[in-house]
Amino acid sequence: MPSRTAHSGDSKVGRRPALFVDRDGTLNVDLHYLSDPERLELFRGVGQGLELAHAHGFTVVCITNQSGIGRGLYRTEDVERIHAELNERLPPHGRVDAFYYCPHRPDERCDCRKPGVALFRRAEQELGLDLARSAIIGDRGLDIAAGQRLGLITALVPAPNHEHDAADEPWASAVPEIVARSFLLAVARVLARG
Repeated sequence: MPSRTAHSGDSKVGRRPALFVDRDGTLNVDLHYLSDPERLELFRGVGQGLELAHAHGFTVVCITNQSGIGRGLYRTEDVERIHAELNERLPPHGRVDAFYYCPHRPDERCDCRKPGVALFRRAEQELGLDLARSAIIGDRGLDIAAGQRLGLITALVPAPNHEHDAADEPWASAVPEIVARSFLLAVARVLARG
């Protein structure tokens, strides 16, 4: 079963737009199967970008594939500790409102693993989100493909170490509406789209 860690986004105060964000490679350096919160390294400008999104009325929701759980490399508790540490390192008005993660291995072919959209739909229902006014920022084609399936504004912030995406993954050819060199610039360009 997919898991969720919620923060201030738990109350339904009407349908708000969401800024969906990937975690590894988008908010923080992708260390491949991160299990220790002490190793978490946020990208520069992430806190500012999240503050900007909140200031424009967006609920910030992190949707992340965490197959390390299904592979036995770390536990659900480790992921929850990383999410708590991530928010601890962010400014008070720049935190992630809710985290949703898929614990399954790719070969399990679940609906919650991106580019599947089950976790997005779950967040939509639980948090009262308006997907028609929402966006996603990620570092890989699977983030963009999930966003396209839902009609979201899609923004790509390319991260190193994902060159393997190109040829062998069907979603690698997904073309984002926005390409930016940093998370903060991606947020600004999403907001400029209205």
